[in-house]
Amino acid sequence: MITVRFDPVIHAPNRLQICALLTPLEEAEFQLLRDELGVSDSVLSKHLKQLEEAGYVKFRKSAVNGRQRLWARLTTAGRRAFAGHVGELNRLIGAASGSS
Repeated sequence: MITVRFDPVIHAPNRLQICALLTPLEEAEFQLLRDELGVSDSVLSKHLKQLEEAGYVKFRKSAVNGRQRLWARLTTAGRRAFAGHVGELNRLIGAASGSS
């Protein structure tokens, strides 16, 4: 019996992309994430909230030119969960490649 090690929080395409974008960075501004994903503010907010509720993302707010900006970063737990999820994807790819 194979145990699936996907993280259902991360597996959704937009959340997977958010984690992939944040992994090499210390943090990223909300607008950068929105533009990279090509989604609306409300869609990005919804996905970030789910990642935050899972303990995978933390936020920092700061004023830039008099406007509030939101910065997101992956937590240690988020980085671990993303690495595990990517590892499972790689395992499946390897298994599929080996069975051709």
